[in-house]
Amino acid sequence: MRFIMRRLGFYLVAFWLSITLNFLLPRLMPGDPVSRMLSRSQGQLDPTQIESLRRLLGVDDRPWWEQYPEYLWRVVTGDLGISISRFPTPVTEVIGSQLPWTLLLGFTSLIVAVVIGNVLGILAAWRRGSFLDSFVPPALVFLGSFPYFWLAMALLFGFGIVLGWAPLSHAYSVGLAPSFSIEFVSDVAAHLVLPALSIVIVSIGGWMLAMRNTMISTNSEDYILMAEAKGLRPSRIMFAYSARNAMLPAVTNVGMSIGFIVGGALLTEVVFAYPGVGYQLLAAVQGLDYPLMQGMFLTITGAVLLANFLIDLIYVRLDPRVRVS
Repeated sequence: MRFIMRRLGFYLVAFWLSITLNFLLPRLMPGDPVSRMLSRSQGQLDPTQIESLRRLLGVDDRPWWEQYPEYLWRVVTGDLGISISRFPTPVTEVIGSQLPWTLLLGFTSLIVAVVIGNVLGILAAWRRGSFLDSFVPPALVFLGSFPYFWLAMALLFGFGIVLGWAPLSHAYSVGLAPSFSIEFVSDVAAHLVLPALSIVIVSIGGWMLAMRNTMISTNSEDYILMAEAKGLRPSRIMFAYSARNAMLPAVTNVGMSIGFIVGGALLTEVVFAYPGVGYQLLAAVQGLDYPLMQGMFLTITGAVLLANFLIDLIYVRLDPRVRVS
């Protein structure tokens, strides 16, 4: 319990620091989003309305020490302000409409890459010198060296335009109403294939190589030799003894990958016009949408900290030695 409380306190402090940085950084950026809105209104707002709009959007001229407590209270109460680029939609509503698609794309890609990459790494380490160990890791690492957007465009051109096997953009077909019907679910899955595949191809090599190297180190431990001397089946030794202990670094890497999931594969979402958080974040930066940027950064940071806290709890369960560290 002391270990859990100590880690919880650490993450709470980290979250408070992230809130503080999230408050300061947008205000240090150049530009005035309200001036852009006023230029579109063609002078139809009087000074009182302008000041009210600045205060509503959190970009008024008050000192930061007056705005900071108000901002903290709004974060605690779940009020992240009004989006400037999508005025007058609340930030929470904008993020809520984009986050499910990013989670669908990110978690699908992560699960597929982790499972396939770790299984390939386990088999490659167990059969050192084989074709799987000698050829597949460098080939996957070579594919992983390509940028996301380049691979995404290549897949889009090859499978979407030339062959016509997959949709070209969006999360589902235009004109199709969201529902839990087989038609809608299958359409979403078809639109998900190419964006997820581009992320899996780039990331699977790293998962395989990390698991292979950890497995090779684990295979030299004394308890593996003892298991072999007892005459246990090779498959049981490989998965129940060697792979189980080699999975500990992979569990940590999964927690670190949560930030990528919530932040979204920005370039992949842009190439496929996928309506995720990354795509919306780009629009927020281009529109100097301070409240939306703050809300998205805070969402990403909170998700990363929460995921790593849960990973710490899982790590304690898998390796009790961590409790005394």
